[in-house]
Amino acid sequence: MEKSSTPQLEFFKSQIGKTLDRTPSAAGNWLSGVLLDVDEHHIKVQYTVRPDMCNPGRILHGGIASLMLDDVIGMGNFVAGSEYLMTSINLNVDFLSAAQVGEKLEVIAKLVRSGSNLNHWEAVIRKESGKIVAKASSNLIKTHVKLSDLGY
Repeated sequence: MEKSSTPQLEFFKSQIGKTLDRTPSAAGNWLSGVLLDVDEHHIKVQYTVRPDMCNPGRILHGGIASLMLDDVIGMGNFVAGSEYLMTSINLNVDFLSAAQVGEKLEVIAKLVRSGSNLNHWEAVIRKESGKIVAKASSNLIKTHVKLSDLGY
């Protein structure tokens, strides 16, 4: 059976091809990714590595890579259909290769398991060559805060 669309999903679908700089996530807005694809089970965002995203070695900072992964997972979970705000309870990241200033990266997140209180996501950052920069898994837990109470 086809899942009905949510206002959150429809908003994000309207942002495909656009820079994500007006989302509920201020940190995510700073990343200035471009939404490439989204549905209720996956999301794909492209980022360009900027100098202010790098460590002293002039490669993508692990904290920024983690932010990319966490934010894309969060956006994906936001459109997954929960009536309640969900928050990350963990984020496990493996850093597998470096990314340089100017490189374009794709972050793809997929919903692995949707439960009544907990959702499990996996995400990967890839270079245009297909080489994996980092991968992550995260669990998000339902809070008692309704999205409608937050204006969403």
